[in-house]
This record gives sequence, C-alpha cells and structure tokens, in this order.
Amino acid sequence: MNPVEKYQSALVLAAVVAGLAAGQVDGVAPVADRLIVPFLMVMLFAAFAGVPLSRLREAFGNRRVVGSSLLVNFVWSPLLAVGLGAVFLRNQPALWVGLIMLLVTPCTDWYLVFTDVADGDVPLATSVLPYNLVLQLVLLPVYLYAFAGALVDLPLALLAESVLLVLVVPLVLGAVARWGLTRTKGRTWFSRRFLPRLGPVQILFLALAVGAMFASQGQVIVENPRLLALMAVPVVLFYAINLAVGFVVGRLLSFSYGELVCFNNTILSRNSPTALAIAVVAFPNEPLIPLALVIGPLLELPLLGVIAQGHLAVRERWTDRLDARSND
Repeated sequence: MNPVEKYQSALVLAAVVAGLAAGQVDGVAPVADRLIVPFLMVMLFAAFAGVPLSRLREAFGNRRVVGSSLLVNFVWSPLLAVGLGAVFLRNQPALWVGLIMLLVTPCTDWYLVFTDVADGDVPLATSVLPYNLVLQLVLLPVYLYAFAGALVDLPLALLAESVLLVLVVPLVLGAVARWGLTRTKGRTWFSRRFLPRLGPVQILFLALAVGAMFASQGQVIVENPRLLALMAVPVVLFYAINLAVGFVVGRLLSFSYGELVCFNNTILSRNSPTALAIAVVAFPNEPLIPLALVIGPLLELPLLGVIAQGHLAVRERWTDRLDARSND
C-alpha cells in the first residue's frame, strides 16, 4: 500500500475533525452540503474503474468458496445487521438504518489488499468482486424496503434516483474508461500505471466527502457526540461474529488456507463509501444515517490489519489440520 492507502483511517479521522471545525463557521454548512455528492461520485468512479466486470463468468470456477461467500454476504449478513440493530440501536432508528446499509454492502476493493497481506488467494478474491458489486446494487434497495421502511420514512423515488445518480452513473463511466484505456493504452499500462493511481484518488475524495458531510452537519454532531460511539459496538461485533462464521464454514468445507483468507475477507470487508453515497442522496432529512456510516472507514482498516495478522498466525496449524484430514 502507498502512504495514502496505508493511513486511510487517519486521513478520514482528520477529515472528520477538519469538517467539524469548518462546520462551526457561518456560511460553510450549505456550501459543504452541495459538495458531498460530487466528491462521492468522483470517489466511486475511481473505485468502479478498477472493477473487472468481464470476470463475472470466472467466479464460479470455485463454487464452494464463491457460493458460500455470496450466501453469507447477501443472506446471513443482512439478517445479522437487523439483529445487531435490534439489540443495540433500537432507540436510534436512523443509526439502525445506517448500520443495515453498512453491513449489507460487501467491499469491492479493500478486501483484495488484505487478502494479499495474509497470503490468501487474490485471483479468487478478484473473481468474486464483480458479483459483490452487481448484487449490492440490485439488492440494497430491496434490503432498505424490507428492513428500514418501518424505521424511517423511505422515499422510494428518491432512493431509485440516488442509486442511478451516485452508483450507476459512476459505474458506467468507470466501465467506459476501463474499456477505452485498455483498448488505447493496453492492459499492461492500465494495470501497472493507471490503476495504482486510483487508490489514492478514491481515498482522498472519500476524505473530502466525509469532511464536507461533517461540515454540513457539524451542529447535529456537536449536540449528539455519543451517537457515533453507539455504532462502534455492533460494527465490532459484526466483525467478530463473521470471522467466527468464516472459520467454521472454512473448516466444514475444507477450504485451503488461501481459500480461507479469501473467504473471510469477502465476508468481513464492507463497502461503506457506496452505502454513504446512497444515504446522502436518499435520506436528505435523516442526517444521522450518512453520519453513522462514517464509522466504517474509521474501524475497518485497523480491524482488517489485525485480522490479517491473525490469519498468518494460524496458517501453519490450518494447513497441517487440512493435510491430516486429507490423509485420513
């Protein structure tokens, strides 16, 4: 990882502090509010341009891992999100909706880095990526309609508009850019020269969007500082529970070590920027929903770093156990 990627959490935290400070200045809030969506669209374009949608057919070469990953991400995790919200955020419906949005959107970028750090199967993880993206685009409105409609006012027309504006448009532009650049510059140039520049761009614009969001809603946060802390407990529990689920599934299905690391990262990493982009547009009258989603980038990077080291620590034991089972 380059320095911008390595210190993503610190950069986002700095953006939070700067945004809160700027939000106390008269006249800043309305300007910051207009900047959030453009910043998020640039960030998502940078993310989507690196997504190889052409690899959709390749994913199911390993049906055990990919099928299990999709089942956990799109069936188990939404139910877990609802359950954790019912236990910890019952009295804060906006935060509950933010938690649901965070936990039903699996990651489309960072999990590849941590799969690589822990010596997991990166090609397999890459082949899962397009499915994670396509399914969350299709299913996020369904989850919100099913689980969030009773918690907050759910404007369906605005929700559809938000999906089209902040997700479909950057996705199409990213796909066109990827196709055009690979055709004119070649795949080698695209993968070695262009793609490495997208990661820092994505993080910088995420930080700008977070800063603008905190500047636009600074007064709300100053008046309710404990609300974001409430989100930390169910988010950390989600990582702990799904990590345990990953090891159990990996043992039952006899995943290799590389498959285990790939599987665990795909069911743990979350796509908080995508959920944040939807929340900003779809819930203009519920500022706590997008604010709740900021906890994702702040917690995810350090948690995934610790989990990567945990994978490496059990690597030899996992491999030995798998070898012993195959010999039996």
